[in-house]
Amino acid sequence: MKNLGLGIFLLLLALPSAGQLPGASPLIADPADTRFKGVDEDWTSPSLSKSHLRAVAPLKFVQEHDTYTTELLRVQWRWGDPIDLYVMRPKGVKKPPVVLYLFGVPFDTAIFKEEEFQTDATKDGFAAVGFVTALTGHRYHDRPMKQWFVSELQESLAVSAHDVQMVLDYLASRGDLDMDRVGVFSQLSGASIGILASAADPRIKVLDALDPWGDWPTWMAQSPFIPADERSDYVKPEFLSKVALLEPIDWMPKVQAKKFRLLQRSYEPETPATSKEKLQKAAPAGATVEFYKNEKEFANVVGEDGRKGADWIKGQLRSLPAPAADSAVALQKSN
Repeated sequence: MKNLGLGIFLLLLALPSAGQLPGASPLIADPADTRFKGVDEDWTSPSLSKSHLRAVAPLKFVQEHDTYTTELLRVQWRWGDPIDLYVMRPKGVKKPPVVLYLFGVPFDTAIFKEEEFQTDATKDGFAAVGFVTALTGHRYHDRPMKQWFVSELQESLAVSAHDVQMVLDYLASRGDLDMDRVGVFSQLSGASIGILASAADPRIKVLDALDPWGDWPTWMAQSPFIPADERSDYVKPEFLSKVALLEPIDWMPKVQAKKFRLLQRSYEPETPATSKEKLQKAAPAGATVEFYKNEKEFANVVGEDGRKGADWIKGQLRSLPAPAADSAVALQKSN
């Protein structure tokens, strides 16, 4: 993945079929592990209000670079689902604003290990945080091959939205990040999760959503992302009734981010055109909605090499007020 920068990564569309994906974890409890006794999770809502998750102390590995520090943490709050969490902090910035990156299935953590991505993400004084969503990458294990992100979509969406909130809890506990200025960049299935998480958690102040999935009845019936031999399972009423509880079209008007941008590309194949239209109409008042008809139009926004992809979200975070303590110090200095 040499020379794979942030923006270039956003432009990738080649996704393997379900048959290429490994099995996924059933979150089976280890009888000898009592750390998560009493933990239970509600998959009917992106909110944590009816779930009881318990975070344990993370394991941490730190790597120093010239201008930033990368931390690889192993965090966990449910049985059988340890998560690799990457936290990249710029050096010389006391409490940097935070951008959390949620890429779509089946992308793994490889992008967070790229020094080019790390440099781009932190060079403007921002912290970058990333992890893979549920039933993806290293979180895929010990399940039959027929079970994957889409076959278990209710679980995938709810668990991932809960993970975003648990990650924010952890980041807040550190005390070295500006949690008054948190943004989420999200893409494809990750964008659907970003919408759900922002509807549930007001700590996300800026949300950038690129090509979210949604409109589940149409999406399941028409999306080429669905393997043909599995489609009949996903258009059944019992499947659709479960995922209807986590419909991005219904949750999008409830997004709590102060700044929200919906980006869609007409040539992006995973979401049918009619579903894209419904998602546009569901955007809340005040949202920025942008639709691109070709790659040239999109490149004008993200740059020819894609490196401007995060500029909007960083600009919006800069425009938000600094933490109260920092503002008080600045006022004292001005006097």
